[in-house]
Amino acid sequence: MHPRTYDEVYAMLEAGQISVAQAFKFLRELEFRASPPGEERERGVVNPAPAAPIQAVSLDDVLGELESLVGLSRIKRLVKELQAFIHIQKRRENERLATEPLVLHMIFKGNPGTGKTTVARLLGKVFRIMGVLPKGHLIELERADLVGEYIGHTAQKTREQIKRALGGILFIDEAYSLARGGEKDFGKEAIDAMVKAMEDHKDNLIVILAGYRVEMDDFLKVNPGLRSRFPIIFDFEDYSIDELLKIAQHMLDRRQYRLSKESEAKLGATLSQRLYKDRENFGNARLVRNLIERGIRKQAVRLFEKDRSSREELMLILPDDIKEEEE
Repeated sequence: MHPRTYDEVYAMLEAGQISVAQAFKFLRELEFRASPPGEERERGVVNPAPAAPIQAVSLDDVLGELESLVGLSRIKRLVKELQAFIHIQKRRENERLATEPLVLHMIFKGNPGTGKTTVARLLGKVFRIMGVLPKGHLIELERADLVGEYIGHTAQKTREQIKRALGGILFIDEAYSLARGGEKDFGKEAIDAMVKAMEDHKDNLIVILAGYRVEMDDFLKVNPGLRSRFPIIFDFEDYSIDELLKIAQHMLDRRQYRLSKESEAKLGATLSQRLYKDRENFGNARLVRNLIERGIRKQAVRLFEKDRSSREELMLILPDDIKEEEE
């Protein structure tokens, strides 16, 4: 999707949907299209794009968005502690008092679908508004984005990704996979390049390593030097079944669907069964989203066979639409 206005470019950049390089490319294209017909340009000379619009989003808005998320009570409390810590350090600095260094690199531990990426994105907004990061965008990566296929390739790939993340947050999911190949694996090269970037850009980059709880604990044991570089640890607990049903309701409300009472009971039973079978790899909100999206498709197939559907029928998800696995 190509943005049509400067505002759309800045919005996509802030949301982490495009890189800084892509943003410049889009801005140049928009600026080129905006020139009067027949206007000549010097090769390589581009008129500057207009300054980014002042963001209307306030810190209260972002914290309110965090507070509106289902569950995550411990995470919400930790974010408020971080907010208070940063604010007080700035007050102390203004009064020329000794301040604690703002080392905000983090470890996010927890199962998939527990809100890790969502919280990271909101933290980027918080840090931007508070003046800790100039951009606050999120660059989400995994091993394949960092590790190359030959000597020297990994460092190059990692540096390129770090460059994209400067001014914001570098979020590495399943970070423990970088250390699974042993000493000769190129993943170690990525870790070394990342650590160097954390030192070189300590005022312009925050790194968040995320992954399963046990695997992240083992990863930090294998790399003891990393533990001291990531002083903040967020432990994302699994959602309760009631919380997952609330998440399902939010997802359905946004799409203008709803569950019958029987469908809600079946969804709750399906989630409970999956949680009982594999608690260590429980999908949480990701599993809920998959079940809801599958239910919407099943409903579509069911209604497609009818010549006409009422508004109520088009909105209602029935128990037979709730399927744990694709047939």
